[in-house]
Amino acid sequence: MSTRSHPCPCGGASLASCCAPFLAGVALAPTAERLMRSRYTAYVLRDEDYLRATWHPSTRPTEPIIDRNEPIQWLGLEVKSALRLRQRKADLPEQLDQDTVEFVARFRINGRAHRLHEISKFVREPEVAGGTPRWFYVDGSFPE
Repeated sequence: MSTRSHPCPCGGASLASCCAPFLAGVALAPTAERLMRSRYTAYVLRDEDYLRATWHPSTRPTEPIIDRNEPIQWLGLEVKSALRLRQRKADLPEQLDQDTVEFVARFRINGRAHRLHEISKFVREPEVAGGTPRWFYVDGSFPE
């Protein structure tokens, strides 16, 4: 699949200019929201390696993340809020290495529509001691 002409699953203009550099490992997501969007794209593209690489080691599952036999069709992503944006607007002090993103992802399994409403927690830290800080998905809660 050519990434240049295809829209990005996360809602970006094109996969090539949006999430593809993150999935290919040539760039790091600069914000928790961009990481969350790229992780959604990885689910759509069934990129287990990227999902593992961006999941914090303290909470990363040992079992497979993607069930290759599950007939899932991802339908869309809506970012509800990014905590840091709300804090900035309220002039609250920021925690630069922690962030929260609320989203709704819609999908279909065996013709039945579902929605995943999650408030995801992220941390930014080096992958290895002395390395470049990068965002990791930690875990999420489900408000409904």
